[in-house]
Order: sequence, then C-alpha cells, then structure tokens
Amino acid sequence: MIRRILVANRGEIAARVIRSCRRLGIETVLAASEADRTSLPARLADEVRIIGPAPSAQSYLDVDRIVGAARDGRVDAVHPGYGFLSENPRLAAACDAAGLVFIGPTPDQLAALGDKLEARRHAVAAGLPVVPGGSVDTLADARRIAREIGTPLLIKAVGGGGGRGMRLVRDERTLEDAVHMAMSEAEAAFGDARVYLERYVEHGRHVEVQVLGDGRDVIHLGTRDCSIQRRYQKLVEEAPAPALSESMRDGLHRGAVALGRHLGYRGLGTVECLVDVDRERFYFLEMNARIQVEHPVTEAITGLDLVAEQIAVAEGRPLALTQEEVAFQGHAVECRINAEDPGHDFRPSPGTVRAARWPAGSGIRVDTHVHSGTLIPPHYDSLIGKIIALGKDRDQAVQRMHSALMRLRLDGIATNAALHAAVTADPGFGRGGMDTGYFPAFLARWRETEEANHGAD
Repeated sequence: MIRRILVANRGEIAARVIRSCRRLGIETVLAASEADRTSLPARLADEVRIIGPAPSAQSYLDVDRIVGAARDGRVDAVHPGYGFLSENPRLAAACDAAGLVFIGPTPDQLAALGDKLEARRHAVAAGLPVVPGGSVDTLADARRIAREIGTPLLIKAVGGGGGRGMRLVRDERTLEDAVHMAMSEAEAAFGDARVYLERYVEHGRHVEVQVLGDGRDVIHLGTRDCSIQRRYQKLVEEAPAPALSESMRDGLHRGAVALGRHLGYRGLGTVECLVDVDRERFYFLEMNARIQVEHPVTEAITGLDLVAEQIAVAEGRPLALTQEEVAFQGHAVECRINAEDPGHDFRPSPGTVRAARWPAGSGIRVDTHVHSGTLIPPHYDSLIGKIIALGKDRDQAVQRMHSALMRLRLDGIATNAALHAAVTADPGFGRGGMDTGYFPAFLARWRETEEANHGAD
C-alpha cells in the first residue's frame, strides 16, 4: 500500500498529482529546485525536498538527487509526472534498486519505448502498421532510404521526441545537411545522435489512444486529436478525436490495446498514430510511457482520475474497470496556455504575474500552478496552465472554451491566450478534423491580421 509519494516534477503537473494524492489520503513530498522553493506545488505538498539549483540538469534531471530525496523523505513511491525523467529507465531502475515503487512502466518497457526504432519493431510485432522508412547509420543509408520512400520525408531522432532532432526534407539535395543537423541536435538534446527516416504524410492527423495496463491486461480510454501543433509541439487537444469513421476509430483502439498487451504494459501509456487523410489509414508513430499533458480531456469524457489509476496499478492492483465498463460522455477540448509572445515569434516571456484571473463556470476546468504574484522562471518549459472545456458535444465544448479564453486575465507576462481565442473562433477549427497543416496556415493569416490591426493603430 502506497502511503507517501515523492512528486519528482514541477509546475501544473506537480500540483495536479498532489491534489489527487490528497483525495486518496496519500502524503506527498515535493522534489523541488531552488527556483521552485516557494511555488504552489511546494505549498500544497506535505514536505519539500530541495534537490538542487534551478538548471534542470542539476535538479530535475539528476537521478541520484531524486532517489536521495525519496530516501530522505521516507516515501514509498516516486511519481515522475511528464517530461524530465518520466520516461527514463535509469530512474525506474534506481527506484527498484532502492526499494521504491516507480509509478510508471517497468525499466525494460521504458527502454524499449524510448528507442523509437525498438518501439517500431514492437508495433510491427503487435500487428500495427508503421510509416515506411528505416534507420540511418551512414549517409549512404540515408540516400538509399530516401530513394526507396521518396520525398518529402522526415528525419527523426531515435532517442527522443518533441520535435528535437527532427527535420523535414522536401528535396533530396538537402538531405545530407539535414541529416547532419538532425544528428547534432539529437546528440545535444538526448545524448544519442541516431536518427531514422520516415515518409512524410502531407495530409496527416495526429491521433492518439490512451491505454491503461496492470501488467496483465490492457484497456483503452478512447482517442484524442492533437493535430494543432507548432514545430511539433502540441497546442490544442480534444477527446474524442472528431471526424473519424467508426472503422478507423475501432482500428486505432484495437491496435493500441494489442501493442499494450504485446508489451505486458503496466501503467498509463499513449499510443500516438498518424492518420493519413488521403489514404484513410493510420500508422504507428510512438508510444509515450507516462501521463500526458493532455490527459484531462480523457478524464473529462470518462470521469476517471488517471493519476489515481496510475497509483492503483503501481500498487499491484488489477484494473478496476473492464473495457465494457469504460463509459464516454460528451466532448472535451484543452488549450495549453504558455508564457510566450506569439507576436514576436513565440519568444519566452518569464517574469512575475501581477494579476491572474483564471476562468470558471459550467464545464470549465483549469490545471495551473500560477496565481497573482507567481514568478515564472526562465529555466523551464513555458507551459503555465491548461484550460479544459467539456460540453455535451463538440460545438458546446468549443463555445465554452472560447468564452473561457476571453475571460482569462494574466497581467505582467505575454501568453498565447489571444491566439487560442482566435483559433477557437475560426470556422475551420469549428468544422473539426483538421490535419497538421491547419495551424501553420492559420498562424500566417492571424499574423497578417495582427500586423494590419497594429498598423491601423
């Protein structure tokens, strides 16, 4: 039985995990950097352990400091949140060695899924289709694969994600330089310079399936659409994914569960797929072995607390639900509120929030660690909160989201809230089923409008 948990993260996800633990009667110890000593999660936790200075490499990314804080805090388990060490098999193994429960998959599962080529092999073994491509050891390999699959193509990092180490190649003449740049970026970001090539799907949708496993059985908790992205970073997510045929939705569900069962998966996981709009088929991309930023939209339509489900299976308990008992109701949309300035190429906007007024009302949920007086440090990701809108259908959810965004007030820093409000008012977004090309085109139109308005001023 888990009675005390070290939360090895920061920001909104740390606050989110702590609140679930409170509801479960579980004590929490926060592993915090010096920069987060006075943060909201630090005030919510039962105890705080300072694990190092502000830079992530000396705090949130240091396995030894995390495990040391867990020992000193006398905890039973470690919850890694998302990002940082959440998918690092070294942390999971170190927890096992220290007699601590790692709230997540096994070290072997993390290692297999963290290597994108290994993950592809597991997907194929489980019967999922993958985007045509292959691994690159030499430039000769890259040229051969490029000839086989044709351009456009994507170069991807084997050891990571989030757009780092990724390059789009439309002309084979730029292939060599793109491979070198991708390898350099992958080495700097992940300590692993390996890359692979995939065919680039021009009209693709980013659709994922939430799965939950107890090491013996796996169920799915529906789809999410995450196609609105900037430089491969998600901005808006919704559940269920709209405008999918029943056969496509069923195929995604079955494929995700098959992969989870093939792995004997334990914990929450997200099977990310690319839906080819032109060919009406989907391909496996990767599996994220952790809780996702966008998990609240799944919670909204299922009524489940996914952090509580993580903790339950980490304790060794069987799944509390069968697939038939998972009920879906309504539609949910999430917008990520980032401290960045879209008017100046999304420049980060650290600083002090002089006044914060987050929206409330029917169907509105806010996950954040930011309030009036919060200092946004420059050392971390720019995500400062998430607004989630639930409606009886997609139209109502989108309307509620737009209204909530218009009521949001965050003074003292720049945010992307106005851009989100423009997206949710756009007829193209209102129709649903956008592919990944929607947002770049929308952004170009939005910038023209903003420049014209400022010019008129």
